[in-house]
Amino acid sequence: MKIEHIAIWVQNLEQMRAFYETYFGAISSAKYHNPTKNFQSYFLSFEQGARLELMHKPEVNNISQTVENQRLGIIHLAISVGSKEQVDKLTKKLQENEFQVVGEPRMTGDGYYESVILDPENNLIEITE
Repeated sequence: MKIEHIAIWVQNLEQMRAFYETYFGAISSAKYHNPTKNFQSYFLSFEQGARLELMHKPEVNNISQTVENQRLGIIHLAISVGSKEQVDKLTKKLQENEFQVVGEPRMTGDGYYESVILDPENNLIEITE
């Protein structure tokens, strides 16, 4: 078995698609649009076959989050970039492009070298080696 895809409701579909394409090498499908349901989405594919569905429907409101972006449910997406050097390089690039780094690159207690950033809609992204 494998996870087929993970889906995220987003406010700005085009901005989010561009973010994952630009910084993580995702390849986007054509936009799906169902005017009857006022729904639009993209499937983003990553090198190893994982997929992320970005979905937009104007009626879907922002999920309120608690202190330090913690809440029940899926809390972060971890993306492996292949090496400690790549973690450092991408984290620096994102910071230079004014994305918020909420966890500087470090070795975690469970053995990961990672940083944590916020995507354009404040989803936590772990960048791992």
